[in-house]
Amino acid sequence: MFSGYIFDVEGTLVDSVPQNLRSLQEALEEAGIDVPYEALQLYSGLDGNQTLQIIAPDLDDALRAQILHGQAQIYESKYLHTVKAFRGVRDVFETLTRRGGKLALATDCKGPELKHYLSLLGIDEFIGATACGDDVEHGKPDPRIVGVALRKLGLTGPEAVGDTPYDAEAASGAGTAAAGVLTGGFSVEALRGARLLCRREGSIPAPYRFGKHDAASVRSGPNCH
Repeated sequence: MFSGYIFDVEGTLVDSVPQNLRSLQEALEEAGIDVPYEALQLYSGLDGNQTLQIIAPDLDDALRAQILHGQAQIYESKYLHTVKAFRGVRDVFETLTRRGGKLALATDCKGPELKHYLSLLGIDEFIGATACGDDVEHGKPDPRIVGVALRKLGLTGPEAVGDTPYDAEAASGAGTAAAGVLTGGFSVEALRGARLLCRREGSIPAPYRFGKHDAASVRSGPNCH
């Protein structure tokens, strides 16, 4: 049992990955760039500017900023209201708090989106600290957002929980252990590539049994059993 836990939000606590990817796809189409959904899925959870540098390397800074601004507008106007909380999240937070764990959030999303997600989740009373996109210049896998949450929580060595390899990379860079859940569209194999230990069906750590994919979770480590 860790003394603290730092949770990602989008794709981990709320089911928002398809909406995020579709809004980016539509913003790219408005700029005359067609990218398959499946290609965008590979970079779900990666800092938006870095994603654009990979999938559209010829874009300059101004065009990348324009596309990301367009995505934010599309997401807020068209998709944000469709996001739902994964089932069981409040129970998880209540259990971890009852066991003495301190909880924080570390998410790339910014104030308005985070406020909406928290209204869906109903977990405010359990959260001791929050670090969001308003607190840092770069998103994950840059570890600074996890570092901000660590400092606010006042703990060393908690466990970070997320749904992408980029969450694991950010956690590692901040010096924390990492656990993952299969709620963000990444396979066990993809998370294994981030040096996460795969927990298969029947060996799920009980605190993390939430979301639409209860069949597996992942935890930091060198191998997969």
